[in-house]
Parts: sequence; C-alpha cells; structure tokens
Amino acid sequence: MQYQIIENARLAPKVYLLDLAGDTSIVKRPGQFCQLQISGFYLRRPISICDWDENGMTLIYKAVGEGTEALSRLETGTMLDALNGLGNGYDVDACGDRPLVIGGGVGVPPLYGLTKALLRAGKAPKVVLGFNTFEECFLLDEFEDLEVPVTVATVDGSFGVKGFVTDALPENYDSFFACGPEPMLKAVYQKCNAPGQLSLEQRMACGFGACMGCTIQTNHGPRRVCKDGPVFRKEELPW
Repeated sequence: MQYQIIENARLAPKVYLLDLAGDTSIVKRPGQFCQLQISGFYLRRPISICDWDENGMTLIYKAVGEGTEALSRLETGTMLDALNGLGNGYDVDACGDRPLVIGGGVGVPPLYGLTKALLRAGKAPKVVLGFNTFEECFLLDEFEDLEVPVTVATVDGSFGVKGFVTDALPENYDSFFACGPEPMLKAVYQKCNAPGQLSLEQRMACGFGACMGCTIQTNHGPRRVCKDGPVFRKEELPW
C-alpha cells in the first residue's frame, strides 16, 4: 500500500513521529505493525503502529541504523510503500477491568493506541512509562490527555520515579500489557503476578512469517514473532 508523509518530526533524541495518510482498513488491533520500504535498502523496516484512524496512521520510531536514519530525512509529501496490519496485536477483550499498561523507550508508542482501545472498551487502565532520562521522554502529554493515571520512571531520576518501570508499578491491577526491550519485559514478567500480554522485539526480514528469521522458542514450541506475535500471552513465554 502507498502512504503519503504528512509529518516527519523529531520528538526526542533520535526519536521521530511519522504521520502517514492512506488506507488503514487492514489494521484491526493495537500492537500490530507495518513494514516500510525505504528507498535504497533491500529489507523493509518493521515499525509498530502508535495510532490510526480511517484517514491514516501515526508511527513513532527511533533512528538507530542507516535505514531509519534515511527515513528520518524524508520530507512531507514523500510516498512510502508499506505492508500494513501485520502481526497479532493486543487482545483488549482478554484482560480484566483494571489493566496495567507498561512501556519502555520505543516500546511506548503502540501502548498509546492500546490505551485508547481499552478506554473505548470500558476498562480503567493505569499507565507506567520508562525512559533513561527526561530528555528522552515522549508522548507524556498525549497520555495525560487521555485522563488516565500515568507514572513515569527515569533511570537517572531526572523525572518521575528514579529507576525502572518495575520500581514504579502501582497496586490494584488485574492484568497487564507490556512493550519494550527484552530485559524490561523479563523483569515485568517476573514481577507482575497477573495475566499479561507482552509484545516482543525481534529482527525481521519479511514481516509475514515466510522467512522464519524471527522464530523464538515458546512453551508451545517455536513461534514466529512477526506472524504468531509480536504479542504473546505471559503463559506462552518460558521466562
């Protein structure tokens, strides 16, 4: 599918917001992702969907390599080819009424769309976001505008709770959703004594399960993160 860049703006050091106009009818759940084709690069880049409506979608990505660095330089009006609506996202119906939403770094963006979906479903989510420093924080105002309780943790203590997301978890939740780097996910997995859904990061080539390059071992055998995930239930993971 073809999408037009409406905005490609810096949010934080090396973190960019990309607004794209185009057909999003194939996107069904928060936590799904798209594979962007960037001119000059053979492999597409997988980027989670932060939010979407009938007119387009918002992606937030970190420029960590040559491909995403090139993406950050693309101007308004540029057309991008994307495989969209990939992966299995979060199941909003399979959680309690008081879910905890936990995100770290560039794992935060898909949780914004998730939180909106939880509110539409009549849930009462609490949000915990983790960053290294205050300078690296983003989407805080947007989460606050949703009028949900938001706790922020920074590793250096420059904003909110000093430490990691696991140092800032509230009480009184009946389920959880998480997205972030694997060490954070494993720590959350160990600390949260409730049913959970965790979105995993893995290097991907095709994005739809053909190449098997993102296969991981689960309690139910090998699974492809791009096709069977990226969201897995807590009981599926052998952590």
